[in-house]
Amino acid sequence: MTGTSSEQVFRRIRLAIVNPMANESETAVRFVREVQAQCAAFSFLNVMHYTIFDRACTDGTADLLRELRLSGLQVVDACKSRCVVDAYMRGYTLALDDGADWILEIDAGFSHAPKDIPKLLHAMSEGYDCVFGSRFCKGGQMFDASLGRRVTSYGGTLLSNLLLGTRLTDMTSGFELFTRKALEAILARGIVSRGPFFQTEIKAFAHRFNICEVPITYTSPSHIVSQAALMDAFGALWRLFKLRLNQQL
Repeated sequence: MTGTSSEQVFRRIRLAIVNPMANESETAVRFVREVQAQCAAFSFLNVMHYTIFDRACTDGTADLLRELRLSGLQVVDACKSRCVVDAYMRGYTLALDDGADWILEIDAGFSHAPKDIPKLLHAMSEGYDCVFGSRFCKGGQMFDASLGRRVTSYGGTLLSNLLLGTRLTDMTSGFELFTRKALEAILARGIVSRGPFFQTEIKAFAHRFNICEVPITYTSPSHIVSQAALMDAFGALWRLFKLRLNQQL
C-alpha cells in the first residue's frame, strides 16, 4: 500500500490504546507522552488512551496521570478487578463501547517500546485483522530477561504451536493491535485464563483471521513466573487443545 493510501486509511480510524498500569510513578508520565507522540504522527480520526488501574496500584501513579489532562487520555479505576486480566478486559470493553475501530494493547513501564508502535500501525493499514508484536521473529529482541523467563516465553510458544496448530513465533507477547471485528470475535470465545496465558488464548482464537507479526523490542520483564501462573497456563492450554481436537478452534 502506498504512503498516500495508508494516510487515507488512518484518517478513517478511531484508535484506542489499552494500557494497564500499576506502581509506575517514575515512568508513567513519560511513557504516556511518548505513546501519544507516536500515535500523533498519524492522521487518525480520533485517539483514545485508556490507562487501567486496579487495586495493585498504591503509589499514586493514577493521580499523576489525572493531573496531565492530556487530550484523549482516560484514567480508569478498575479497583474491583480480581487480576490483571480483568483490567485488560475492562480496557477492551471501554474501547469497543466507545466506538474504536482499532485497539492497540501495550504494556507500560517501557517493557514495550513506544517507538515500535508505527510498525504495528503500518502493518494494520495493509488490511490485516490482527498484528502481533514478536520478540522472536527476525529483528525482534528481548533484553534484561533471566534465562528462566526466556525459556518460559520461548518454550510456551513452541508448546502452544505444537498443541494448537498455530504458527506464530511469539505466542506469549502482549504488544498487539486488533480490528474491532477481530477483537469482538476473540472475546466472544471466552477468555478463561486469569494469568499471563490469556495472551496465548487470544492468539489461538485469532489464528483463523488475517494476521501477521512484526519485530519488537522487549525490555526488563518480570523475572518471576509463579507456580500459580504456570498451573493456570497448563489448564488453559489443555482446554484449548480439547477445542482443537473437537474442531472448535
